[in-house]
Amino acid sequence: MEPFSPITLGFLGSLAAGSLTAVGAIPVLFGRIPSRATRDLLLGFAAGVMLAASFFSLIIPALDAAEGQFDNGALPAAIVCVAILLGMGAVALMNEWLPHEHFKTGREGPDAASLRRVWLFIIAITIHNFPEGLAVGVGFGADGLSGGLPLAIGIGLQNAPEGLAVAVSLLGEGYSRRRAWGIAALTGLVEPVGGLLGAGIISISQPLLPWGLAFAAGAMLYVISHEIIPETHRSGHQNRATLGLAAGLVIMLFLDVWLGG
Repeated sequence: MEPFSPITLGFLGSLAAGSLTAVGAIPVLFGRIPSRATRDLLLGFAAGVMLAASFFSLIIPALDAAEGQFDNGALPAAIVCVAILLGMGAVALMNEWLPHEHFKTGREGPDAASLRRVWLFIIAITIHNFPEGLAVGVGFGADGLSGGLPLAIGIGLQNAPEGLAVAVSLLGEGYSRRRAWGIAALTGLVEPVGGLLGAGIISISQPLLPWGLAFAAGAMLYVISHEIIPETHRSGHQNRATLGLAAGLVIMLFLDVWLGG
């Protein structure tokens, strides 16, 4: 018997994972910022962690849950495929509807001349972080500690280089070290919101379990493809980024089998 409910675990797990965004941004406070090549290696690692988590912690459990409800056949696979596409589509729509600022490509979304640049960054990283919190919450809601802990650790690990990337980008826009760190830290706080929502929905309605797991996976896959991998390749460090991706993928696979088994 676990001491906390799945909803509480989902909230606490996603809060802990989101807090590592602040930990990753700490180097900006002391002026020891890693080189661009090292940052791309770390972001590649983040992409690998998310990629492994999407399949081993979300898509495969979604298929298992769907087969438990509908037996073997085409229907479980169809449910998971549709939910993945819905998750990707939801984040794509957020990208279209919410004005935001990417680190390299500039503004996207509706015209937002009235919004200060810093808020465009915050909206961008919020779009990015919400699906990660949702995934952690869905994992805890689906299978308690064994389902959510590997996701919380993996997403926490990949939040650290993302927090550094946000803080460094804000430094480049003229923000002070403390303010850049503070904004980067705050962007991680959207994850417990997603975690609470994901765990709550799955806990209330078990038939939604395969849909929720696969939806969260689709949302994360969109972020990997649309945000993280292109970012790591812009400065010619794709070899290091790919090495980081490979390391992140196998480490997350190991964690998932070890902690979730």
